[in-house]
Order: sequence, then C-alpha cells, then structure tokens
Amino acid sequence: MVEYFYLITVLPLAGFLFNGLFGAKFKNEKITGTIGSLTVFGSFVITVLAYLHITSLPEDSRTIIVPLFNWLSSGSLNIAAAYLVDPLSVTMCLIVTGVGFLIHVYAIGYMHGDKGFARFFAFMNLFIFAMLNLVLGDNLLLMFLGWEGVGLCSYLLIGFFYDKKFTGDAANKAFWMNRIGDFGFMLAMFFIFMTFGTLNFQQIFSTLQSTTIATSTFTVITLLLFLGATGKSAQIPLFVWLPDAMAGPTPVSALIHAATMVTAGVYMIARTSVLFALSPIAMNVVLAVGCLTAFVAATIAIAQNDIKKILAYSTVSQLGFMFMAMGVGAFSTGIFHVTTHAFFKALMFLAAGSVIHGMHNEQDVAKMGGLKDNMKTTFLTFLMGAIVISGIPPFSGFFSKDEILSKLFFSGNYIVFGIALITAFLTAFYVFRLISLTFYGKPRYDETHVHPHESPAIMTIPLIILAVLSVVGGFIGLPHIVGTNLIEHFLNPVFTPALSIIPEHHIVASTEIGLIIASVLAAAISIWLSVRTFKSGEKLDAFSGGYYNFLKDKYRVDELYEAIIVKPLLWLTEQSYKIFDVKVIDGAVNGTAKFFNNLAIDWRKLQTGIVQDYAIFSIAGILAILLYIILR
Repeated sequence: MVEYFYLITVLPLAGFLFNGLFGAKFKNEKITGTIGSLTVFGSFVITVLAYLHITSLPEDSRTIIVPLFNWLSSGSLNIAAAYLVDPLSVTMCLIVTGVGFLIHVYAIGYMHGDKGFARFFAFMNLFIFAMLNLVLGDNLLLMFLGWEGVGLCSYLLIGFFYDKKFTGDAANKAFWMNRIGDFGFMLAMFFIFMTFGTLNFQQIFSTLQSTTIATSTFTVITLLLFLGATGKSAQIPLFVWLPDAMAGPTPVSALIHAATMVTAGVYMIARTSVLFALSPIAMNVVLAVGCLTAFVAATIAIAQNDIKKILAYSTVSQLGFMFMAMGVGAFSTGIFHVTTHAFFKALMFLAAGSVIHGMHNEQDVAKMGGLKDNMKTTFLTFLMGAIVISGIPPFSGFFSKDEILSKLFFSGNYIVFGIALITAFLTAFYVFRLISLTFYGKPRYDETHVHPHESPAIMTIPLIILAVLSVVGGFIGLPHIVGTNLIEHFLNPVFTPALSIIPEHHIVASTEIGLIIASVLAAAISIWLSVRTFKSGEKLDAFSGGYYNFLKDKYRVDELYEAIIVKPLLWLTEQSYKIFDVKVIDGAVNGTAKFFNNLAIDWRKLQTGIVQDYAIFSIAGILAILLYIILR
C-alpha cells in the first residue's frame, strides 16, 4: 500500500492538467466540476488509507518515507524528491483533501455560468497539489516548492476576475507580501544547509543529537523561518494581504483560509518544532506576535461591514491563537486548532458565499437583514459556525480554543493569557454582530430589486457536512480532566523530541475547570451583548467616536505602508528612471548614435563626386606610403 501513497498528490495534478488543457474545449461544467472534485476526493480516500496504515504500526515506527526520484545533486548538496508520511503530514493531508473536496463540490454551484469555469477548477486542483507537496515533502526544498506553489495559486485565484482592477491589485499585494516572507524562508534554508549540511528533516534532527550548535544559530534560523510564516499565515507585520484576498471568488477564500495557504506557516513551525524549541528567544517572538495579531485583528473585525472581510480578519485572529500555542510549545494543540478551524471557517466562508449568492453579490451586512426566513439552511449552518468559533461547549471550537488558553495559563504567560481571553470575548462579539446584522431585524435592502433565496443543494449539502464536522470535531481533543486527547496522543511521536527540550508545565485540574468556566462565561456574555445590541438592525456600529473610525480604517496600516514604503519606493524608482534610464542608458544609446551621425556628416564631405579630387587623394596616399618606406 505504501508504494501508492504518491497518488495523494498525483490525482489533483491530473485534475489540473485535464481541466487546464481540455476543460475549456469540453464546455461542460458537469464534467469539469466532477473531475476537479473527484480527483481531490480520490486523494482524500488514499489519505484515509494512509492514516489507517500508520495507526496500525507501533508508535515509534509511524514514519514512512515514500521515495520518488533523485532530484538535485551538486557537490555536497544531494536532495531526493520523497514524501514523509507521519501523523503530522497525514493530519494535514486529511484537512487539505477532506475540506478541499467539499469546497470543490460547493464551487460547482457557486461558479455556475462563469466563463472561466474550467480555468477556475484547474487552478483549484493545482492549489491542492501544491499544498499537499508542502505538507508531504521530506525536506525543506520540496516544502519550499509547495510553499511557492500555493503562493502562485493564491495569486492566480485572488486575481481570477482579471478584468477588474481591484482584484489585480489584491493579487499583487498578496504576491509581494508573501515574497518578503519567502525571502526569510530562503535565507533560513541557506543557514540550515551551512549548519547541518543537509535540508532533509530527518537528517537535520539526527544531526542535532550528535552535534553541539550555539543557541544563537538556532535563533537566527528560526526567526528567519518565522518571517516566512508571518507572510504565509498573515501575521503582523505581513497580515494586510489576507483581507484584500477576498477579491477572489468565495470558494477561493474558503480554500485559502481553511484548508491551504494560511495554515502553511503553522505547519512549518510544527514540522521544525525541534529547532524552535532550542531557541527560547524565537519561541517568545512567536508567542508575542501571535498574541498581538490575534488581538489587533479581532478589534478590526468588530468595525467591518463586508461579510467576507469580517471573516478574513477572524482568520488572521485565529491564526494568532495557533501561533500562541506554538510559542508555548503546545504544538499538538496548535495543530488541533488548525483542524477545528478548517471545519468552522470553511463552513462560515461557504455560508457567507451562499448569502452573497442569494443577495445577488451584495457583501455589505449593513444592506442585509431579515434573511433567516429566506435562507433557512444557510442561516442554521452559519449560526452553527458562529457558535463553534465563539467557543461554546460542546462544539469543536470550545475544545481547541480552551486548550490553547489552558496552555498559555499553565506556561506562566499570564499577560498573554489575559489578552487571549479578551480576544476570545471579542471573537464572539463580532461574529454574532455578523449573524445579527445579516439574518435578523428588518430588511435593509431594496426589496423591489433584491429577492434573497436559498442556494441549490450542491452548495447547501457541503454546508451541512461542515456544520456536523464543526460540532463533533472537537471530541478528538478532549481536555485531560474529561478524557483522552486523541489528537495529542496521535501527534505525540512527532513532537516528542521538541517537548523533551521544553520544560513541562504541571496542569492543576481545579484550575483548569476554573479556566473553562471563565472562557465559556466570557463567550456567553459577549454573545448576549452582541445580539442585544444588533439583533434589531437599528444599530450597525458597536460604538462611535474616533477610535471606532480608526478600527474601521484597520488601524490605517495600509496607509502607513503606503507612506513609509510604497511612496518612497515609487519616488526612488522615478529618480532611478530619470537618472539611470534616461541619462545613462538612453544617453549611451543616443550618444553613440549621435557620435556616428556626426562622424558620418564629416566623412560625407570627402565624397565630392569630382574625379580630380579622388585622383589627388590617391596620389597623396601613394606619396605617403612611399615616404613611410623611405624613412623607415
């Protein structure tokens, strides 16, 4: 069975090639959509078989290398293309293929009638292929290939509606922000190769056991890796691209936010957890950045009215929670939240897409209201997602969020814990503001032109499945005081080397119960306050004043970047153009032409057309030659 694991990536690649080469010729949405979806489903089935296979093995033997071919060989650099199948990569593959399949099915209905239908599914399949290579690669270079692949696909899909300027701008913004992070990733790879002589994960980890390396080296490497993670996973200061990525079709937003792309940074830190564990400074930086990002994004989400941007800032905030978990060494908890977040965030984005579909492309919640009777399935599933992300038990978001809060508290980071608890309060507030303004109150749209309607079954069935997963998914990670944390037990062999370095924190059962009560109480109060404020639809803003406008303007970070980075670069480019391009390049080209033109004018005077003049020149030349011979 192991020899067939490579099909996990090959099937989506085949779907990309088929739809990319022949999809537009067939002009049949059913064939294109079915092939695009089934190839991802096939990968999901093989991933399930891979899961069953590795769980049948002893815990210390749950790492399988699937060799493909020799890739690069130059001097001491020898890299084989091979897949690393272990509990961590299988968990990620289950998320990517399982949730990705449901998003593909949903997209068949959402993209119906679009002229770029085949191109869309080709790009979506390529996205899945790139992400699977990222999580399965057994070395940093193969991971980086997938890393760049998801960056390319996000650019193509965010800018899918290429005839609109704002989509192109959003795609370019995502592209450049990610290039900054990718530069850090590349530098980290250079340092890793200089230090360990390899880019293979297992060889790096085995070298650690037999070599003494300065802590400062690990700090440099891990901070550079984290720079790459801040770009891909939209953390401060490289977070501004993700909300603008909403310019793409809604299924793209769901795929980026739930199953691919933004989870790559979290996965990369989890995969290199041993390196991070050896650098306390880097761990603290990850913790601090995650905490700040979670809080800032949550405050911005409170003041937004675009239904997709509210969810986008929610994703940025939830990613901050994942990085906080990584920063205190709770690696399996971070991956647990990646898993539950994939369920409920895919659900909420697809439900938002259903609202947009039913509202004839309207995205402003201030122009909605009273939709729950017209879109019952969408309303109920969206509501389930809101309850889940708010952290209400026994839904999945409660278990993973509470586990993170618990790890923060017992690690002794009380200030970070307090900020995280406030952020959890804000999360419930903004998400129920979204629910209230969208589905409750009187309609605030023009009822003569807009007729809200429920989406077709091909869109609502994935919503129902994701709602069920969002409700029950948390039971794989029960708190220790309740039962067995299955996902932690499953991932334990991967993170044991890192956890052996990080001091273990003793968990007090009574204190954990108190933390659970506090987090649930905070969420419940927040929900009550939000619904009470916005349910009637008469009030659209949480409060008024300069600070609220500041939140609406997203802390004016984009304006700050425009002032200190974009405009200076544009000025420098203009000056470089005027000096180097105009004066140096154009001056050299035009000056050369002018020189030869003047030379030609001077020499042209010698061409008189008079035979006697030519005879004189000939005689003078002969005399000059004779004189030279005589004098020599």
